[in-house]
Amino acid sequence: METLIVTLTISSVVTFLALIVGFVVGWVARQHSYDTTPQTVYAHPEMFDENGNLSPDEILAVRFEQHDNTEDDEEND
Repeated sequence: METLIVTLTISSVVTFLALIVGFVVGWVARQHSYDTTPQTVYAHPEMFDENGNLSPDEILAVRFEQHDNTEDDEEND
């Protein structure tokens, strides 16, 4: 019985430490990937001016919201 307790304790500690090490290694790898990968801007060709620069003054953003009008339809019937 004593060896079972020792085995469970050691395996629990090793598992916890492995999770922490995996988290830290993953975090560092992600940060390294973000730092070394060039950041590119994906945009439509019509968003650029004659010189190839983004022209934010002429960009229009439109968002369509879809409302659920089923309650209004039921009240009108």
